[in-house]
Amino acid sequence: MKRFPLRFAQIQLKWKLTIWSTLLLVLLFAVYNAVQYVFVERWMIQQEVANTQQDMREILNYFLENEVAFDESKSMQVRNFLERINRRDQLIRVLNEKGEPILTVSDDIPEQWVAPKAVTTTEWIGLRHANDRLVIMRSPLTIFKFNGTIEIITNIVNFEKLTSALFYVMALGGLGAVAVSALGGRLLAGQLLKPLQTMAETIRNIKRKGLHERMQLNDNKDEIATLMVMFNTMMDQVERSFQQQRQFVEDASHELRTPVAIIEGHLSLLQRWGKHDPAVLEESLNASIQEAARLKILVQELLALSRAEKLDQAYVSEMNDPEPFIRTILRNMEVLHPAFHMEAELDALKPVSLAIPAQHLEQLLLIVLDNAVKYSGDSKSVRLYATVNEAAACIAVMDSGIGIPEADLPYVTDRFYRVDTARGNGQGGHGLGLAIAKRLVEVHNGTIALKSVEGKGTTVYISLPIR
Repeated sequence: MKRFPLRFAQIQLKWKLTIWSTLLLVLLFAVYNAVQYVFVERWMIQQEVANTQQDMREILNYFLENEVAFDESKSMQVRNFLERINRRDQLIRVLNEKGEPILTVSDDIPEQWVAPKAVTTTEWIGLRHANDRLVIMRSPLTIFKFNGTIEIITNIVNFEKLTSALFYVMALGGLGAVAVSALGGRLLAGQLLKPLQTMAETIRNIKRKGLHERMQLNDNKDEIATLMVMFNTMMDQVERSFQQQRQFVEDASHELRTPVAIIEGHLSLLQRWGKHDPAVLEESLNASIQEAARLKILVQELLALSRAEKLDQAYVSEMNDPEPFIRTILRNMEVLHPAFHMEAELDALKPVSLAIPAQHLEQLLLIVLDNAVKYSGDSKSVRLYATVNEAAACIAVMDSGIGIPEADLPYVTDRFYRVDTARGNGQGGHGLGLAIAKRLVEVHNGTIALKSVEGKGTTVYISLPIR
């Protein structure tokens, strides 16, 4: 009992579709033919019954209207009438009160097939005689002192032959339907599965040739075409993720190599001869401590970025009344950088609840404010202001410093990307701050955008949903 499902599960999908579509069409065709056959058969029998009833009414009306007496003078007239009424494969018989035939008219039905029977009420019966099927109607007849019975016996074997022929035609049509259904199902399955086969071939090409392979799209707008578009979009994201991962590893290796090489160089210098020279010893130790501190900061930023990447997008924490919290962050920044003036316009945030936890908002603002201080140049002023609409709150951090070249602006939120002017001024970090900020904003369904003019300053716009 368990082998059939297992074997069927191993069949290719195109053959499964062919089998199921064929079975469905055959089932529908069989049900339709069965209903049609039963309907036709019953309709034909009902028509024959109706014709027999009509004959019976005509005969009874004739006898009653003409007050027929069954004697020698009227027998020929009555026979002629009955022969005119009688149809093919039918027998009409008049019985007396004792059930004895007194007048019989027949067309291809022998009298001995059916024994005569007198009745007092109308009756219908059906019976078989060898290969023939008979339908018998009997009705009482009362005229003056004559009490008798009218019998009409009809052979419906021709109707059975017709229905049998109809059955064979339907059966042959069913076999033809099976063949046509199988062929149509096979063609339909092949047509439906063609995009999936193309997708499978594309996946094999990706395995052999690389992530740049894509499916060829068609002009259809159906579900399969949507699946193909989604597959290509997914592969774009996968390829982009791999490229970012590769670039991340390369950039992280490059950033880590420099301080490690400097520390290694100074330690080698001390090991060879510098440890006996106090000046060289002091210089090497200071440089090693400086590079170790730089290495520590880089590792911390990498960990922060890793944590930001793993944040759950279903994070539902929120922060009520963020205005005093942000002002506290600004005061802390002024303590760290007493030469700077932090201007804030945050009244719009007073009745607002932001869809971001406090620790993430603090980390986000510290990154942006630290960049504003770092790249302010001779300007010692940073302005922070907020606006609110129905769906989101926008916090803008604006400085009047060195700005960002237009060519570099699209890339400053990428990992390890640093503008050359910042590198040259010795103020550049490791290029991870804005990447972390971008991830923190996106995980809470917000956006971050930069607007900058080189030599005039930069404005960072942080948009966060409100509750």
